[in-house]
Formats: sequence, C-alpha cells, structure tokens
Amino acid sequence: MTQQELLNEFLSLLAEAQRQVTDFIAFLRQRYGVVEPSSQWPDFDLINDSFIGMWSDC
Repeated sequence: MTQQELLNEFLSLLAEAQRQVTDFIAFLRQRYGVVEPSSQWPDFDLINDSFIGMWSDC
C-alpha cells in the first residue's frame, strides 16, 4: 500500500476512527521511538566486490 493509498484510507474513516488511528500511532511512537528513514541506500557494488567469489578457486 502506498502512502497515498494509506492516506486515502485514513481520510475515508469516520472522525472517531481517525482519532483512534492517531492515538494508536502516538502509542507506537512512544513505545518504540521514532526511526529516521535513511535518505540514501548504501552504495554496494556486489558485482565488482572482491569478497564475492573469494573462495571460487577452492
């Protein structure tokens, strides 16, 4: 489900249900903390990495 689809689903709920969803999100943030999403994936070049295939001659 995309973020837009999730938002559309949220907006289609009754006001009381929306309040319950926001309360649940607040509960989860308090319990598990906030994880900052990585803005960039690490740059892996597995094709040319010397570690890959290092035992190929064994």
